[in-house]
Amino acid sequence: MVLEATMICIDNSEWMRNGDYAPTRFQAMADAVNLICGAKTQSNPENTVGVLTMAGKGVRVLVTPTSDLGKILSCMHGLDIGGEMNLTSGVQVAQLALKHRQNKHQRQRIVLFAGSPVAAEKKTLEAIGKKLRKYNVALDIVSFGEEDEGKQEKLDSLVNAVINNENSHIIHVPPGQAILSDVLISSSIFTGDGEGGSGFAAAAAAGAAAAALDAHGGFEFGVDPNLDPELALALRVSMEEERSRQEAAAKRAAEEAEKNQTEGGESSSQGGDIAMTDTSSAPPVLVADKGPDFMDEDTALLEQALKMSMAEAAGAASTQGAGDVPVGEGMSEDLVMALQMSMHEAAGAGGSTTTPADTDISRVLGDQSFVSSVLASLPGVDANDPSVREVLASLQEEEKRKNDSKGKDTEKQG
Repeated sequence: MVLEATMICIDNSEWMRNGDYAPTRFQAMADAVNLICGAKTQSNPENTVGVLTMAGKGVRVLVTPTSDLGKILSCMHGLDIGGEMNLTSGVQVAQLALKHRQNKHQRQRIVLFAGSPVAAEKKTLEAIGKKLRKYNVALDIVSFGEEDEGKQEKLDSLVNAVINNENSHIIHVPPGQAILSDVLISSSIFTGDGEGGSGFAAAAAAGAAAAALDAHGGFEFGVDPNLDPELALALRVSMEEERSRQEAAAKRAAEEAEKNQTEGGESSSQGGDIAMTDTSSAPPVLVADKGPDFMDEDTALLEQALKMSMAEAAGAASTQGAGDVPVGEGMSEDLVMALQMSMHEAAGAGGSTTTPADTDISRVLGDQSFVSSVLASLPGVDANDPSVREVLASLQEEEKRKNDSKGKDTEKQG
């Protein structure tokens, strides 16, 4: 990007009141100046632009070269229109202002708007052009308004005297053009020719878009980027960040929804399996299982009650079965199995002497009220059922027979 210091010479003579350019010559020129200033400052942050007037009471510098775009554009408001354009004095004052620029590495350029007749002689203009070329000052001229041959010839000779390596340009804009700035965008003043061209066509396109929005009465985010480019940039960056945040949130929500849907399908599948298991198991009936560690709920409750009654005589209960448990129609076999398991656990397998556990079992079986209360607490078991009473009686007889047998063995050993 070219580093330049630019002075814009504007024509504020009486001729600028004409309405052959919408809405007036002066307003059309002001829009073009705004476009150029915005494009210059956006093409390089270190570019500077200054503005001066060539008519009225005399040449007056409105603002010296600066990078403050707001200061540059505000100087255009409230200008007095009148008098005749003094082109030679305006160009010389602009060249002097560029000579005193702060950054000496900046190239020098003058952009001149001529919307009224040129009173200076051709030879005078050629001498000024040679002086500008000597000090490496480029010149761009925008000729509009009056179309007399003398004006065009004088301005062409001025540019030809200044031009060096295609660094200077001139365009003639005939009346009838709706917007003067539209013509400038496609001209060589913006696109540049060769190494000495202005070279800020990309920035000019951005400025043209902003000018088009201004013509239609609206700006992006409601901020004119030419008046406050920093605010417009901040709003644009903020909008991009908000858009990125919303996209990330939407993506995250979609992932969570997909995850929840997958977990819901697995849960429903597991729930179906559980429901099938629950419905397939018949309550209060002992279910046979080939596994040695499987016990029905009724059997487990009966076993727990008997163990509590024996005061934890046998220690930690072992849940191993003697084999597959058959499923009968009644509860007699189940009760027999449960009581026998409890007694075996209490007494221990193969005991040869009478132990406190044997006495406790006999005492428990002999207490009819306690056994009835235990059986009544079991779901699906009727203590008054003849089959249950028959099982209890058989258990008592078997226990009595075992005790008698153990007593005789003890006497023989003695």
